[in-house]
Formats: sequence, C-alpha cells, structure tokens
Amino acid sequence: MSAYQRVGDLLDPASTVLLTVECQRGVVGPDAALPELARAARSSGALGNVARLVAAAHRGGVQVIHAVAERRPDGRGASRNARLFRAAERLPVRQLSGSTAVRIAPPVEVAEEDLVVRRLHGLSPLGATGMDALLRNLGCRTLVVTGVSANVAIPNTVFDAVNLGYTAVVPADAIAGVPAAYTAAVIRHTLSLVATITTTEEMLGLLAPPRRGRPQ
Repeated sequence: MSAYQRVGDLLDPASTVLLTVECQRGVVGPDAALPELARAARSSGALGNVARLVAAAHRGGVQVIHAVAERRPDGRGASRNARLFRAAERLPVRQLSGSTAVRIAPPVEVAEEDLVVRRLHGLSPLGATGMDALLRNLGCRTLVVTGVSANVAIPNTVFDAVNLGYTAVVPADAIAGVPAAYTAAVIRHTLSLVATITTTEEMLGLLAPPRRGRPQ
C-alpha cells in the first residue's frame, strides 16, 4: 500500500503522538455493546496490532493517548442528534463513566505516562474535548490514529486532525470496522486521500528502533 508521504520522514518521537480510539472493553471487549464490531477488531488482528504499537511507543518514548467514549448514567451532555446516539441508549452494554465498559481493553496496556481523554458527546475525540490543546502542549505534529471504528470515529478523527493542522498517519491493519470490505474501501478511497497509510510492521521499527549493541 503506497503512502503519499514517507512514514519515516514524519515520525519524530518528540512530535509524534499515538492515539487509540475507543479501544475500551464495552466496545471491543468480549462482552461489548456491538459484538460484530468487537469480533472484527479481534479476528482481523487490529486490536492486537494496536497493543503492539502502544507497547512500541512506550519503549520508544512516544506519547500515547487513549480516547474513550462514555456517558453519564443520567445522560446529561450526551448527543442525541443522530440515529447512532439514540441506538446506543438502547444497547444492553452502556459506556457508563466509571464502569468496566470504559476501561481500556486487553491486550492494550496503559502506562503511567499515557493520557486518557474521555468524551460525553460527539463522534470524534478531537471534537471540543480539549485534546487539541493537549496535543499542542505536547508539541505534536504527527498523529498516529488507531482503533475503531472505520465506519465513524476513525474517519472523523482523521478529518479533524487534518483540519486542525496535524499530519495524520493510519496503520491500516490497526483499525477495524464492519463489514471488513467497508474498512478496506474507506482506507483506499477516503483515508488515503488525507492521511499517510502504513502498516503495523513498518510502524514498529519507527516507534521503537532496535537498539544497537555495544561496540566490541
């Protein structure tokens, strides 16, 4: 898969942030609200690849941010202006603040230095959540976007990142949506127009380059 810009030229650890989107138990865990999406994230290897990228970022000193979608038990502040939001209110698993559903799902690990940004509204973790200010304070220029779903949150995140002036990088095998063919189509026909598309394997060596042995 070709990219419009070489990934290696974009990834300076000091100005790169790895973002995981909605990789929470209530979305991609075994008892998720949307079982089909959870199965896709796991069976495709996307969730495992997110975990590998997060681990590499930890080793390489690259900042990690986990974006979590949740709602208050009383629903205050939640969006209701789209069919998706209204359907979510009727799901058997709800993403309630403080519940197990909004914890980051294994095998993704959260380190002490990671940031967790929670939102109660909207479709994107960059939409009026304060994340833009965090990214700027971190000196971010390149945002690596991973997680779910390729149907809604991932495209919204990439578009918002580009509109805010960040360079977006998307490891194609570290995002998932339903059906799988739709994910591939979104990557090819939409995300590739605005983001640099890469793979987990390519990213691993860039996030945490192998250390050279001691000179003999």
